[in-house]
Amino acid sequence: MIQQPQTMDEPLIQNLKDERPKFIQRFWRSRMTVLGVVMLLLLVLFSFVGPMIYRRSAITSHLLATDAPPSSSFPLGTDSVGHNVLAQLMMGGQSSLEVGFAAAVVAMVFGTLYGMISGMIGGIVDTIMMRIVDILLSIPAIFILLFLNVVFQPSVLIMIFVLASTSWLGVSRLVRAEGLSIKNQLYIEAARAVGTGNWRIMSRYLFPNFLGTVLVAATFQVADAILAMAALSFLGLGLPPPTPNWGGMLSDGMNYMFQNSWWLIYPPGLCILIAQVSINLIGDGLRSAIETRER
Repeated sequence: MIQQPQTMDEPLIQNLKDERPKFIQRFWRSRMTVLGVVMLLLLVLFSFVGPMIYRRSAITSHLLATDAPPSSSFPLGTDSVGHNVLAQLMMGGQSSLEVGFAAAVVAMVFGTLYGMISGMIGGIVDTIMMRIVDILLSIPAIFILLFLNVVFQPSVLIMIFVLASTSWLGVSRLVRAEGLSIKNQLYIEAARAVGTGNWRIMSRYLFPNFLGTVLVAATFQVADAILAMAALSFLGLGLPPPTPNWGGMLSDGMNYMFQNSWWLIYPPGLCILIAQVSINLIGDGLRSAIETRER
């Protein structure tokens, strides 16, 4: 009787191993998913490998070449204080992608734990935890972001915390709903019958079952975090100088919209668009692969 959970784990683990190659094949089957991966990979290479090839400072001011259009010396021109736009675009990509991915990871970890605990314990604890989530969801996210960004001194770590503070709410509700649908299954009841603890059940039985759902949500959280950071930077509440980011560059460029300084507007806007489209395509590919498996 004590050995029963182990014999039940083996088929489950074997099924997951057998399903993995098929899942990968389904993921790469869509051309749009492949396009999203290629676009994101090119964006990452541009942001992190590009500065190793194009060795120009992003914070050095060229006072004799302010507002210069694209040329051989400055492929994407310079801004109003003489910053190299191409170098700033690369460094801005680093901060935007790092904050976006890190905020999504923090939100997914905290939201997953919160949702699993709420759904697993149930009762009055579940009710209180979900009412807290409902209250926070009733407040527009932009108000929370603006409030936290004003209270705390902006930095990379603070920006990650600020963006994650609103992203985990939807994740927790999603995970709780998945947990409630799984925790009453027979194999969960069998594990409880032999004395398996809640943490063991959550890590061994619950989490693997909705890992795919969490991964899909994580991809969209990355896209949302990048866009939210760009919005805060556009409002002047992003990372402080001299750290560039795409939203801040776009905000600065909008001041010169009617001066035909297109190189200050279109490059950062295009990078934000590419990041959003590529990550959403990857998320759609993951969701399609998971839904096909479940069917």
